[in-house]
Amino acid sequence: MESAAKYYSRYERIYLVLATIFVTVLLLTNIIGIKLFQAPFKPAFALTTGILTYPITFLMTDVVSEIYGARRANFMVVLGFFLSVLMLAIIQLALHVTPHAYWAPGEGGFFAELSGENAVALEPGQTAYELVEVSATAEGTTRSPMKAVDAYQHAFASVFALNSLLLFGSMLAYLVAQLIDVRLYHFWKRLTKGRHLWVRNTGSTSISQLVDTAIVNSILFYLGFGMGLWQGVQIMLTIYVYKLIIAAIDTPLIYLGVYLCKRALGVAWDEDVVEPAGPGASQ
Repeated sequence: MESAAKYYSRYERIYLVLATIFVTVLLLTNIIGIKLFQAPFKPAFALTTGILTYPITFLMTDVVSEIYGARRANFMVVLGFFLSVLMLAIIQLALHVTPHAYWAPGEGGFFAELSGENAVALEPGQTAYELVEVSATAEGTTRSPMKAVDAYQHAFASVFALNSLLLFGSMLAYLVAQLIDVRLYHFWKRLTKGRHLWVRNTGSTSISQLVDTAIVNSILFYLGFGMGLWQGVQIMLTIYVYKLIIAAIDTPLIYLGVYLCKRALGVAWDEDVVEPAGPGASQ
């Protein structure tokens, strides 16, 4: 039937949009997460900027779980994992190819103060900041100005280069936490008999975020930094509180997301979405 085919097409297109948003936010989290910023209300405490985007992945997982079920949500999570690995492999390739001199302008560029009373006029090949190469000689240590293109490569690597231990921890934490989130979401849905969307959203996200925080920070703090147990626990709890605050914001967003998806599919709020038969299937 033509109407069934159209419904099937809409059903698949909405899933494609949700999965694309999920993967895009996940990849952005891996890219921007290298930056640290001052935590609100506790400026001496550093948070990774990935904390701003990563909770969105749990929101998308819960929306897909609600509309499409556990099987499709798990597929999206695994897809995000392998695409993250692909992205990281491409970044490593980009880091290791030899930079060309044309990349860095002979004058200006982002290393120079180009406005205001502190403006700097650069000679060809100069950079405004004191990036130097240090080398050991028979006479001692020498310091020489770094070439502009090498300074650009240094800046590029400072953004995209990732510690292998942190990378392993974050990827392991992501996969485990997201799969747990899907399982817990459907556990709460069965327990509440499909009522109280906020319960399964909050319940699944809060526990899976705790798992994610414990895994990645245990690897980083204990194996990477050699911190003591209590010091590591204090830092993890602080990070977890911030994650809970950000995750709490997504409660109205999941209601909005589920409402929009059901409306687009022509399904009432209190009805479950049933996966349609594909085009050409017997009705």
